[in-house]
Amino acid sequence: MSERDEQFYKDGLRFDCTGCGNCCKTHDDYAYVYLSHQNIEDISATLGMTHIDFLNAHCANDEYGNVHLTMIKGNCNFLKNNRCTVYGTRPSQCSAWPFWSENLNAETWNGEVADCCPGVNQGRLYTREEIEEIANGRDRAYGIDF
Repeated sequence: MSERDEQFYKDGLRFDCTGCGNCCKTHDDYAYVYLSHQNIEDISATLGMTHIDFLNAHCANDEYGNVHLTMIKGNCNFLKNNRCTVYGTRPSQCSAWPFWSENLNAETWNGEVADCCPGVNQGRLYTREEIEEIANGRDRAYGIDF
């Protein structure tokens, strides 16, 4: 996994969500939407389900025991007409896209991320501080230590 390159984004990065839904579909290494305990609580409440029913209906575990959403034909279960049906309680991973720590280097940002997302390098300029706040918040939600 690539590490952050703070020099790469020291002057900020541009991003504008185009609503294309590509980030809700599998792309090579970007194949799972992981869930924190808080995400499980929030989404199951939004859906009016118990945690157990939500986990059984919409989740699986990877080889390390991490919980992730199951995907239907390469799409997130909650993607309908290129819109998230649980947007208000979407997973931390989703709300932080594309400002994930592992994306914050020139090679990944301008390669895999830009190839997947037409909003990368477009629109609003996010400051280094905003980028780090988003990335760090996502990392904390999942207990990631970069």
